[in-house]
Amino acid sequence: MLSLLPLRGHAQPHTAEVTQLRLERGDDGVFLSAAVKFDLPPSVLEVLDKGIAIHFVAEAELYRERWYWADQKIAQVARHMRLTYQPLTRRWRLNVSPFPITNAVAGITLNQNFDTLDEALDAVRRIGRLRMGDASEIPDDSPQTVLFRFRLDTSQLPRPFQIGLVGQSDWNVSVERTAKLPVEKLR
Repeated sequence: MLSLLPLRGHAQPHTAEVTQLRLERGDDGVFLSAAVKFDLPPSVLEVLDKGIAIHFVAEAELYRERWYWADQKIAQVARHMRLTYQPLTRRWRLNVSPFPITNAVAGITLNQNFDTLDEALDAVRRIGRLRMGDASEIPDDSPQTVLFRFRLDTSQLPRPFQIGLVGQSDWNVSVERTAKLPVEKLR
């Protein structure tokens, strides 16, 4: 009877899932919107509480089907997000950029501050208006094949944490989904 009960100390795998994918065409291009559902493991939350930044990456690829050869990649984009806790202000800061965010070079980033971790994570979970390309480059006559990936980027952590993560599945927060999506008119 005891073997049927879950163990309290046993680590549950942390899964992520894509709950929404949508391609939209506007005057200035074709955009991908996505929603990802995930929870951060306690070990990641502990690192965040110490003021250490964690990084997420959302990547999308758009393919044109070809009957005579492999599908042709017509667009590839990425969005990098860095989430940090600011202990002095007791607020959460989210930096968003099309390029990897490093301390040496911040580059062009959008910075947002949040009062709670839940608000900040909600912003990370919603990937809005990820520009896939010009409207003239992407046909809208048939559904497009989209490969979407979202992951916690542990390569951006400080080296001591990277070494300690070897063999720990707790830090594996990632999801990949391929779907054929119609290109909808932007509302």
